[in-house]
Amino acid sequence: MAVVEKEKRIFRIEIDPRLCKACVICVDFCPTDVLMINGNTVAVKNLDACNGCQLCDNRCPDFAIQVFEE
Repeated sequence: MAVVEKEKRIFRIEIDPRLCKACVICVDFCPTDVLMINGNTVAVKNLDACNGCQLCDNRCPDFAIQVFEE
């Protein structure tokens, strides 16, 4: 029986610091702990953990974060 490795999907997260008010909603909804608060905005702390669920993107009340598949 052959073992087939699944190719890892790669994502890019864009955060617009002009729109982000660091409300922490995206950080709280992220199931893989990708985001963190960095001063007055959100930052990516572990992009490799991103599974592309887009919960951060969908829950942001200010449309400050977007997730793209590379």
